[in-house]
Amino acid sequence: MTTAPPSSHPHRFGWVSDQPYLLLSLTSLFWAGNAIVGRLAAGHFPPVTLSILRWSCAFLIVLPFAWRHLRQDWHEIRRRLPLMLAISISGISIFNTLQYTALESTTALNILLLQSTAPLFVALWSLIILGVRLTLTQALGILVSMAGVFVILLRGDLTQLAKIELNRGDIIFITALAIFGLYSALTQRRPAIHGLSFLAFTFGCGALFLFPPLVWELMVRPVAAVDFANAASLAYVAIFPSILAYLCYNRGVRLIGANRAAPFFHLIPVFGSAMAIVFLGERPQLFHAYGYALVLAGVYVAARQPKTS
Repeated sequence: MTTAPPSSHPHRFGWVSDQPYLLLSLTSLFWAGNAIVGRLAAGHFPPVTLSILRWSCAFLIVLPFAWRHLRQDWHEIRRRLPLMLAISISGISIFNTLQYTALESTTALNILLLQSTAPLFVALWSLIILGVRLTLTQALGILVSMAGVFVILLRGDLTQLAKIELNRGDIIFITALAIFGLYSALTQRRPAIHGLSFLAFTFGCGALFLFPPLVWELMVRPVAAVDFANAASLAYVAIFPSILAYLCYNRGVRLIGANRAAPFFHLIPVFGSAMAIVFLGERPQLFHAYGYALVLAGVYVAARQPKTS
């Protein structure tokens, strides 16, 4: 199966919209920030509340830019409505709510280690839904970059893996990753609509399906406080890991396919550790260099265009 051709719709950002490696790298950068902000916000927002506020705000921000395209694409959206609903519920409603639920009861280290398995779930769903198999080169690249993730997060001491214990939050997050793998594969079958139409519909629909669990959560959990810190966290997660990251990720997947895009997940801990060095004063060490080299080499190998015979 060949990857989808570039969209025929004009793109506001010109050449950037046709640079999949740059787009997917930006996605990882924004999601690295989400891992930090989301972990902090998890102590102040109940998970469904944070998720529905995130996607409702993202929807309202993107809607004015997407409205004209939504009207033009509405017939095609209605024609493929079951698929669009499945994409919205899996990638927006369920995945992010489970992610925030997991962050309440596990560590950032566990989350980042488990996140390195995301390309495997994407590969599994791509095989089931699309009949697309990982090539040997892609599998090798994923394993190499995954090894780099472990070197970075375990600070060069791989024996620390034996000390990691899975808890309830880890199981929830693994489930979330499996669902995001489904979302990634399903987006390969999305209708040929404008990227902003796709974003607005999935954001709005995803938020809408969160209202029933929100009602239950409000009955059993305290309401989040209204203060500057919570508002700032919400603004960040609505703009960067939501609008910008999903716009970049969806376009990247459309350009090179889900299997070749998935290894870029391994850049998330690279950016996260770099942020710790720049903003938190962590000293760069030799294991950082080894880990970065392995991740970048693995991503390069796994994301390359397969040779055609």
